[in-house]
Amino acid sequence: MEYFCYHRDRPGSFGLRKALLQEHWSYMDEYAKEMIARGPTLADDGETPTGSMHIVDLPDPAAARAFAFDEPTYQAGAYRDVLLRRWRNLLGRTMWDFPGDLADGNRYLVLGLGEGRPADLTVPLDQAELIAYGPLLSDDGATWLGTAALVRAPDPDRARAVLTVDRYAAVEVHNWQPGGRR
Repeated sequence: MEYFCYHRDRPGSFGLRKALLQEHWSYMDEYAKEMIARGPTLADDGETPTGSMHIVDLPDPAAARAFAFDEPTYQAGAYRDVLLRRWRNLLGRTMWDFPGDLADGNRYLVLGLGEGRPADLTVPLDQAELIAYGPLLSDDGATWLGTAALVRAPDPDRARAVLTVDRYAAVEVHNWQPGGRR
């Protein structure tokens, strides 16, 4: 089962995150085989972390909760909240399998928080710039709750356009960079 996990930073926690970086990476290294995508979200300056995003393949909801809440930076209080949802990998690959250059161009995490009937349940026709894409789902996988995508795009507006914007209660676009030591 695939899970989307987004830890959002607590204001003023940069020093704590920095101090725990090695512990965070060591913890995530334990999940290297299960990792589909990972990396920090960043403020508009492109350097200051605002969160930590991971997409992992785990056996069940209990394992996903342990992954999210046993993480050392979460345990130390650096994050203000956690979005943890089942996710379906519609591209069928990891970020490391992305055919483009992950280091090239601007990259974004696009989150569409669902409202009403499900939307964007199929991969957009123009998928050349999609690094990861799939629906956010309830724990049992039966209810659509939104969509999460990692996109390479020239700017946030073009990244946002990967979703049918009027079908969501809210759409968030975050600067994102590939992370980890894989």
